[in-house]
Amino acid sequence: MTQVSIHLRFTRELYCVDMTATAAGSAEPTTITPRSRVLAWGLWDWGSSALNAVATTFVFTVYLTGNSTSHPFGNETFVSAQLGWTLGIAGLLVALLAPITGQRSDASGRRKFWLAVNSYIVVVILALMFFVQASPNYLWLGLLLLAAGTLFFEFAQVNYNAMLTSISNRRTIGKVSGFGWSMGYFGGIALLLIVYFGFIHPDVGLFGVTSANGLSVRVSMLIAAIWFGVFALPVLLAVPEYHAPDAVARKKVSFFASYARLGRDIARLWRTSRQTLYFLIASAVFRDGLTGVFTFGGVLAAGTFGFSPSEVIVFAIAANVTAGISTVLVGRLDDRVGPKPVIVAALIGLVVCGLAVFFLHDAGQTAFWIFGLSLCLFVGPAQSASRSFLARMIPPGREGEIFGLYATTGKAATFLAPTAFAIFVSIGGAQYWGILGIVLVIAIGLAVLIPVSAKATRIAP
Repeated sequence: MTQVSIHLRFTRELYCVDMTATAAGSAEPTTITPRSRVLAWGLWDWGSSALNAVATTFVFTVYLTGNSTSHPFGNETFVSAQLGWTLGIAGLLVALLAPITGQRSDASGRRKFWLAVNSYIVVVILALMFFVQASPNYLWLGLLLLAAGTLFFEFAQVNYNAMLTSISNRRTIGKVSGFGWSMGYFGGIALLLIVYFGFIHPDVGLFGVTSANGLSVRVSMLIAAIWFGVFALPVLLAVPEYHAPDAVARKKVSFFASYARLGRDIARLWRTSRQTLYFLIASAVFRDGLTGVFTFGGVLAAGTFGFSPSEVIVFAIAANVTAGISTVLVGRLDDRVGPKPVIVAALIGLVVCGLAVFFLHDAGQTAFWIFGLSLCLFVGPAQSASRSFLARMIPPGREGEIFGLYATTGKAATFLAPTAFAIFVSIGGAQYWGILGIVLVIAIGLAVLIPVSAKATRIAP
């Protein structure tokens, strides 16, 4: 079955009909979600591959860190460590600000507005990466743009994730979440094919572009900016703005007063839905490990396993195919058996495959192809099921706030994978030792998740 047919078959099933029992035993009105809205929502994920697949994973970060034969920005180990520290600082800023931006977008009823603002800031940042020439003098500009792109992308994603409950119901939320994640992977495939065959692989690409002074990568970042700019539009046009019902609407308060409200909300979560907090902590740890798999995957392929820039992109395409198909298929399993078993199985698979990559680092590219792609089987399902697990708990009107906390706890732990990667590289004296740091973070997240109740109890409104 082709990727396109999988998505067409899937979207035909997204007229969501749900009769949910209320506390009084009655049924809520039937909820119908037009598939056009689900598709429009998923296209944002498709477009966001411009940052996730091209900038932070397989093209721009590899351009900065170099490969086994070329290091235009400096020593591979030094640049890899600086990349880790820079992304860690960006994560700290997200941790401080994300729940407040989410909470305030809930109160103002302007989720789409802030999704648009933050998305198009990312578009501008991607375009500015064109100016990062292949010289050590431009290293910090490149790292700064990566950090800023990560920061504003996370702000956008808070509002994007908050829309999940508006376009699905409790019976289909896992499927819809998986659809969104898979669209991100398939969008990454399409964009990587464009930049690979259009600019990076040929000696002379489209418009006469060559690899001199990193021009092929720099032009690819302009293409990525256009890509995200175009595919961020449908969700803004097709999905209605959410306005909280009067019964749960909250008054907008000042920026600093938002932190006081956040503190009260966290205290209430501790009293009324403690399992939610436990899950937020566990997911913060293992999601950072999942991010580390893709963030450092391309770096390891180039630096440790000797992949050329073109070979890294070929691997990236295969990785996105693998992750996309597994995510859309496992999304159905999420709705049948629940998200926790999906997450646990995926994390175990990641630990096993990560250890295999470490111990077989001398076995050549074949070993990385086998176990690197095996890792990709598990990353998407774990991410998608984590989002659906939390979305099942959130009462109407608090999606932005709770997904802001989701981003905050995740970004509060963002330093874990990059720092563990940098520490193990320093201890082992070779880049491949960083694999153990990422595996350790995933294993800790799994250990913290296991005691969390699999029953997604609703948070008190």
